[in-house]
Amino acid sequence: MTTTDALAATGLTLRYEAREVVRDLDVAIPAGKVTVIIGPNACGKSTLLRALARLLTPAAGTVTLQGTDIRSLGSKDLARRLGLLPQSPLAPFGITVADLVGRGRFPHQRMLQQWSADDERAVSAAMTATGVAEFADRGVEELSGGQRQRVWIAMLLAQDTPVMLLDEPTTYLDVSHQLDVLELCRGLNRSEDRTVVLVLHDLNQAARYADHLIVMKDGAIAAEGDPATVLTEKLLEDVFRLRAHVQSDPVFGTPLVIPITSVTEDAG
Repeated sequence: MTTTDALAATGLTLRYEAREVVRDLDVAIPAGKVTVIIGPNACGKSTLLRALARLLTPAAGTVTLQGTDIRSLGSKDLARRLGLLPQSPLAPFGITVADLVGRGRFPHQRMLQQWSADDERAVSAAMTATGVAEFADRGVEELSGGQRQRVWIAMLLAQDTPVMLLDEPTTYLDVSHQLDVLELCRGLNRSEDRTVVLVLHDLNQAARYADHLIVMKDGAIAAEGDPATVLTEKLLEDVFRLRAHVQSDPVFGTPLVIPITSVTEDAG
């Protein structure tokens, strides 16, 4: 880890009961950047994110947040520094959009002051930024999958942490709303210097939005760095079993992956 890292893991081994998912992994998340983690299904992306958020206790190794061992932080202190949007979160039945987004303010509340003007402003701004203010009084279960996803992101924004982890935040969203979410994340990074970590499946979205790209395979880091350096045709074949052409995107100048065929398919 260096002083420019927001999160770091050293010698990390992660297990679910007897099944080892990640072994002896070292990784550093640069502060003030958008980091995107990609990799094939079941390679350990979400497991790594859960460990970085202290939702999964490592079998070995340490995780540090802004230089502090994450195990030494109190729950509220951690929640003021780091926010996580997991895959497929569940809302309590009957809760309204405003109430769910308001739960993001819990780490900032004190025993003798349960709700403040700052809380109200943060919730209002988060709902406006994610386009869900019009649903404030509706039950979350009444919304479509894409609308619910934006409500969860609003709750994360209301939490107002310097480090944000989002596990596949574009799930259930159509393409236009996927771009809305990714633009919102990048905007928070650029305007407020937040560290944002995203797990994504779409390689071209990852290339477009990442300052720092981490590629995982079989519970290990296969490559990391600038997307223009990392996303090579050889890496796509080795990690994703994908034969593809990589060229510069004519609009954004970022790597553009043009899939050709799967390696298995081609070999057959």
